Amino acid sequence: MSAATNWPVLAQSHEALLTAVRGVAPGDWERPTPCSEWNAAQVLQHAAGDQLGYAAFLGEGTGPAEDPFAPSGKLGDEPAAVAEAAVRAAAAAWSRIPVDQAEVAVPLPPNKMTAALGANACALDAAVHAWDIAVATGQESPLTADLAAELLDAARQFVEPLRAFAFAPVVPAQPGDDAVEELLKYLGRRPDWTA
Repeated sequence: MSAATNWPVLAQSHEALLTAVRGVAPGDWERPTPCSEWNAAQVLQHAAGDQLGYAAFLGEGTGPAEDPFAPSGKLGDEPAAVAEAAVRAAAAAWSRIPVDQAEVAVPLPPNKMTAALGANACALDAAVHAWDIAVATGQESPLTADLAAELLDAARQFVEPLRAFAFAPVVPAQPGDDAVEELLKYLGRRPDWTA
């Protein structure tokens, strides 16, 4: 499963999410995550819901069945199937969007971004939650330095107005942080987090 080739950042982020989900042992979905209020199943439900939300704003499907910001953790299907359906919907929606489109509808306020920024916002959501699920369940980080650097550049363009409700406070950077650590800290995560 890969996203449209005109959005490689989205394809990489979707693959990171799918890989993380497929790597979770059946008994590990209740494990705590860096999203302190949610277990791994709830993070997956949130991540899938966000992908479905982006898809719906772009005219693909009807969006998530539940509020992604209040996930019940009841997936309704096998975890891999939940992730695959959400990624497939988002990829299909973005495949119809030209890379130079000046404005697209997105679920983040103010509900409009350039296509490039919107695709990166959608990718950021998938990638960072792939990391959340991976580290919560004892897997290696799915984030590469190149992907993290691209997502950090985009995040700096839209995160601040949303920090109060969608992102935790910045974790102070340290000299020598790599791109992955910079991204995670900017999004309020501790790269050395453990359950």
